[in-house]
Amino acid sequence: MVAARITVNGKETPIAPAAPHTTVLDFLRERGLTGTKEGCAEGECGACSVLVARPGVNKPTDWVAVNACLVPAAALDGQEVITSEGLATAGEPGVPPALHPVQEEMAVRGGSQCGYCTPGFICSMAAEYYRPDRCTHADSGHGADPADSTDAEHGPNGFDLHALSGNLCRCTGYRPIRDAAFAVGEPTDDDPLAQRREQSPPTPVATEYHQDDSAFLRKSTLAETLQLLRERPDAVVVAGSTDYGVEVNIRSRRADCVVAIDRLPELRELRVESDCIEIGAALTLTEIERRLDGDVPLLAELFPQFASRLIRNGATLGGNLGTGSPIGDSPPVLLALEASVVLADADGERVVPLADYFTGYRQSVRRPGELIRSVRIPLPLSPVVAFHKIAKRRFDDISSVAVAFALDIEDGIVRKARIGLGGVAATPIRSLATEAALEGEPWTASTVEAAARVLRGEGTPMDDHRASSLYRSAMLGQSLLKLYAQTTEKVSS
Repeated sequence: MVAARITVNGKETPIAPAAPHTTVLDFLRERGLTGTKEGCAEGECGACSVLVARPGVNKPTDWVAVNACLVPAAALDGQEVITSEGLATAGEPGVPPALHPVQEEMAVRGGSQCGYCTPGFICSMAAEYYRPDRCTHADSGHGADPADSTDAEHGPNGFDLHALSGNLCRCTGYRPIRDAAFAVGEPTDDDPLAQRREQSPPTPVATEYHQDDSAFLRKSTLAETLQLLRERPDAVVVAGSTDYGVEVNIRSRRADCVVAIDRLPELRELRVESDCIEIGAALTLTEIERRLDGDVPLLAELFPQFASRLIRNGATLGGNLGTGSPIGDSPPVLLALEASVVLADADGERVVPLADYFTGYRQSVRRPGELIRSVRIPLPLSPVVAFHKIAKRRFDDISSVAVAFALDIEDGIVRKARIGLGGVAATPIRSLATEAALEGEPWTASTVEAAARVLRGEGTPMDDHRASSLYRSAMLGQSLLKLYAQTTEKVSS
């Protein structure tokens, strides 16, 4: 087995002697790359973001920004990382490095004050700068006027501000940062990071990284992984580590054995069949979003509200379902879509409807040694959909209540209704009573008002620091009234 290594700013760097739980953030800082900062250690502030070369959607390779504070260094064995220091171009001896275009714009437009968050912003901005399908308006370019932007979240240079939704700044203010983002031009032909996109991404490598009694393991195939999990049912399974990384940082969790599945090709497929869409459990949410390109409208509503772009670049549907959290954002949507999960172990596979998957608080029917291989969404899709997330912040927040709707309405009658709820019970649930109150009834104000009263009584909402039980119940009913207000004109036309 080849020693575990990461290519950092073009230089191969051994991971040893770092412990298997050591994050990329600590690994980089211990090697003098202190532009990568720790702010929250939970993936909420973005001060730690770095670029990783990943399989591309529109080109062979994409530069993807991730939270270095969450990802174990061993998880990037064989991969390529660029830090804020690596974006600048080195000059002749004695000559300061030339700033990267993103760094230049941040400097000249006053996007940095204390500078603590700036390297993280730079890396997130660079990922968007190199996004292959970023469309620049014909009359824009380097130095384009941000006032020409067609909306508040997209610049005339095609820059999507959602790329910065996981980055926080506490002293500069966001206007100069937005100005810098909306002013960057296109990568030049001789830009080495732009050229890197045209080459294949790093080939996945098997990893066996041991230190003392701890191990970080990655097998080459799904079959090998399932056999390993049979032998080590106590192992912690990780993909993007967006949940496990928080456990390591905040709760000092130290697993004896961690098994990575994020690079397994069998878990990274997305297939559209005549009767279903099958999404691999290890595809990141960003990859799913860009590959589907709006073909599943309810998922398209979910993605911008799911944490931040930095988190979505690592998080997976398999991970979100695997944790069993009652406040995960994807389960209500997948329940409304009548999705099933494909569970695999060393003996074979089984398909379980998601409505039967959760059995209790952070508990499910998944047995020791089993993995979520994929998520299946049946076709055709219901035409009337909505995802309502009630949270204290518009983006990058945990929901107090999440409600997903998928309705078939024909000739003014609700033929089918599927409603998924999160944050109102020990598990994500289907709103069966409200579905029954809607089906077969006319899509009218009186029907909706009666069904909203039923919806307010669904689940067993509790009081906590995010919301009271009464507020949660009220928001359930309000969400159906909101759906009716949003869709009446569409349905009637």
